[in-house]
Amino acid sequence: MTLTANAHDREWSVDVSTSAEPVGGYRAMVHVAHNFGSGAFEYEFRHNGTFLTEREALLEGLREGMTWIELKIAGALHL
Repeated sequence: MTLTANAHDREWSVDVSTSAEPVGGYRAMVHVAHNFGSGAFEYEFRHNGTFLTEREALLEGLREGMTWIELKIAGALHL
């Protein structure tokens, strides 16, 4: 089973989905997008952690995506 979740505001969004790892556990794929500052931007990455449950992977993916958005808004990330 794949779990998905999202969080969004007018200027940004975070979408997360989970997938089972072949060696056991679950990982999250995180897609972030924003439309502020220098214009629209999208970025997708795989969370580096492997988790025992899909729920844990999903929540950590959302946390990572929200942290990424916070850092991008603050100007700490330049991609």
